[in-house]
Amino acid sequence: MKSMRARDEHRIRVHVTALADAETVNAGLWEQFQAVRADPALQRSHYFAGRYENIYIPAERLPALAAVLDAAQQGAEHYLGKPMDGLATGFWLNEMGPGHVTLPHHHDEDDELVSGVYYVRVPQDSGDLLLTQGEDCRRITPQEGMFVFFSPRLMHEVTRNNSAAVRLSVGMNFGVRAADADD
Repeated sequence: MKSMRARDEHRIRVHVTALADAETVNAGLWEQFQAVRADPALQRSHYFAGRYENIYIPAERLPALAAVLDAAQQGAEHYLGKPMDGLATGFWLNEMGPGHVTLPHHHDEDDELVSGVYYVRVPQDSGDLLLTQGEDCRRITPQEGMFVFFSPRLMHEVTRNNSAAVRLSVGMNFGVRAADADD
């Protein structure tokens, strides 16, 4: 079992880091999210098992998110092994109530170079991130303030939220956008 785990970690590459001052940032982000989450004008996608997995909230409505996105840019570049001119970030929020899961999926659809997740609110036993590649699987138990960066080609999912509280994370994709045709 020990040698299999080492092989899994080698084949499924991730970069895990933490946000400085996460407690303060997360408190602000949670409060701001609560103030806007019910807005019917927000775009939502991926309706499965009674909930929308993705909630798209403009960054200007979540001022505390700026610190997360700045640190995420650095984390994505670290994962890539170099700074990237024009690296753009797309993000969404994932609210998982008690009993919810996030179904297996990947993000390898457009120009994504890196995918990532940042954890805002993580009650105990609220689900683990599973990354799979072929027969290999890597399980990551999230913590508040943690970032996880990985390949957008990896299948990933979140196990059942067995807590009695809401878990909140920020999903992200990073890619270099094509220049406008007029440039």
